[in-house]
Amino acid sequence: MAEEKGLKKPVKLKQDLATMLGESELPRTEITKKLWEYIKSKELQTKTENGKPENAGKYIVADETLLAVFKNTKSTSKSGKLTDLTAMKLGDTINMMQMAAVVGANIES
Repeated sequence: MAEEKGLKKPVKLKQDLATMLGESELPRTEITKKLWEYIKSKELQTKTENGKPENAGKYIVADETLLAVFKNTKSTSKSGKLTDLTAMKLGDTINMMQMAAVVGANIES
């Protein structure tokens, strides 16, 4: 079997994400899929920034489990945009477009 490459190649997860997902290595595609399964199962989406969970919308509300993962995120994208979630508090939201930065910040490079 050929070695998986790119987004399908398994990566090592940092501790908080590994604990949340119950895995130590997963491809990025699976990490994102499992995060969304968790978010949807807990109804942690909202239509407004820092709004109450309403299970729909482009913002993700941090519960205790997600907060531990989100707080590890401080990264600069290729375009130079800083995503710094280190000061997040319970109930704060992130835009779903920040999920790639969250995943990137929670894997070993």
